[in-house]
Amino acid sequence: MYDRRSLAEVDSTNAEAMRLAPDLGAPTWIFATRQLAGRGRRGRAWSDPAGNFSASLLLYPKEAPQQAALRSFVASLALHDALSALAPEAALGLKWPNDVLLNDGKLAGILLEGSSLAGRMAYLVIGIGVNLMNAPAPAAGVAVPPRSLRDGAGVSVTPERFLAHLAAAYASREAQFVRDGFAPIRADWLARAARLGEQVTARTMQAEIVGRFETVDEDGNLVLFTAGGRQAIPAADVFFERGA
Repeated sequence: MYDRRSLAEVDSTNAEAMRLAPDLGAPTWIFATRQLAGRGRRGRAWSDPAGNFSASLLLYPKEAPQQAALRSFVASLALHDALSALAPEAALGLKWPNDVLLNDGKLAGILLEGSSLAGRMAYLVIGIGVNLMNAPAPAAGVAVPPRSLRDGAGVSVTPERFLAHLAAAYASREAQFVRDGFAPIRADWLARAARLGEQVTARTMQAEIVGRFETVDEDGNLVLFTAGGRQAIPAADVFFERGA
């Protein structure tokens, strides 16, 4: 069972989870009606208009950080499961490494943060934001434009109701991951992957790599088939070809 803490307002659910991590000791959802200083990957601001979903799951895995990080795929699948249950007609897809798409626009994002000691995780925080009611204005340089569930699928869901669905979906996917390892999670993720087999551009901190999206490997790396051969990429922002 996962505990739950609900807040009217917080700076960041991830920040609150990390503040609480040394004292809680049990898996806990941190949910906020309003988040004032949400964060995305690489320190980007996460805009959180009213009616959208913001929560973080605090876990205490005892694995190595590389294994624990695969929970970004677990969380992606749980999001897809919950959204599919609430909006069965929605055109959803999963974008590497940690986004959920609706009609090729960004519906949800995931941010993993945590702390490790002696090669093992002390705690892991999985931050999740979903544009349930309103899509924020697109920022410069974003890979895909934001979408909301209400506008993109015609479905209105309260954050509280969404949390109930997501918490159940995540618990099921976490049990699968712990029991069976990454292989079935990887297979299920790839079955829902956006632009698999198509040409994409991966922008790392050092380079821009263009290639055919071939797979995600056993370590969670993006694998592209490029002009120079097969290349595994551990971290990047992925951009789709225009008109694809």
